[in-house]
Amino acid sequence: MKLNADSRFFAGLQEFEMDNRIRKLLQRYADFDFKIDTNNWTVSFNREVTNDESSETIEDIKISRGEENIFIWCFFLAVAQLAIDEQEAYDWVKYIYIDDPISSLDDNNAIAVASHLAQLLIKPSKIKTVISSHHTLFFNVLWNELNDKKKCQPYYLSNDSNSKGYNLRYTNSTPFFHHVALLKQLHEAAESDNLYTYHFNILRNLLEKTATFHGFKNFSACIKKDNDDPEDIVHARMINVLSHGNYSLFDPVEMLDENKQYFKKILEDFMTNYRFNPELFPKQTDKNIEEST
Repeated sequence: MKLNADSRFFAGLQEFEMDNRIRKLLQRYADFDFKIDTNNWTVSFNREVTNDESSETIEDIKISRGEENIFIWCFFLAVAQLAIDEQEAYDWVKYIYIDDPISSLDDNNAIAVASHLAQLLIKPSKIKTVISSHHTLFFNVLWNELNDKKKCQPYYLSNDSNSKGYNLRYTNSTPFFHHVALLKQLHEAAESDNLYTYHFNILRNLLEKTATFHGFKNFSACIKKDNDDPEDIVHARMINVLSHGNYSLFDPVEMLDENKQYFKKILEDFMTNYRFNPELFPKQTDKNIEEST
């Protein structure tokens, strides 16, 4: 791995014994080691391999993309720590922006990265930090860690179909998770009777994620079985058929009235069986009452 010798990012590489700082962080996540060559401005990697009772160090190994991201992340954290501690070499740092640092990482490392990052950001500092992510688990852990210390303000970025731009909305104390956003979209569409065929695609996506979370093999396990359809054939087949084909989001086709009734029943039963915060999903009559008052 090559380093840019002209970058201020590496200003404290020798002064602060950066390799020891990085190594202390890296040991939390990985089992490989590294060497920084400040003459050639390169980084090489090695790993200790144990065979029976002996061990040897394999030099110049090729690490995976996930391991590479972990190393870069630990390097970044070491520099961020120095900046937050207001070391002179990094006094030029005013803001820290982190964009989805858990790409190519498994869930265990995503949790570890979020927890460690939260510990770093809890410390008082004049530096402002912005973190963006689409990974709900990472967001959830980070939110829980920082919210207790009143150190986090969550915002949800979404497409605005009316202005063809984007909305950045403050979500107060309720993080707006991707699956909740989708469910809210379906609920509002059903309440307004503004249902299109592509809504079946979204519904199937939610059912599949829920089935996986609860350990079921098929999304149909999350569909309520009726007395006249104990095997749940009708509703499962409806979703199978209507969640495939040319039902494009960019060329929406309104559902037939009969399909709307099927859709509303499946959605209502799902929300009854798998309870979400009802305050996020007001009924149309509830909205009317709020507006009139």
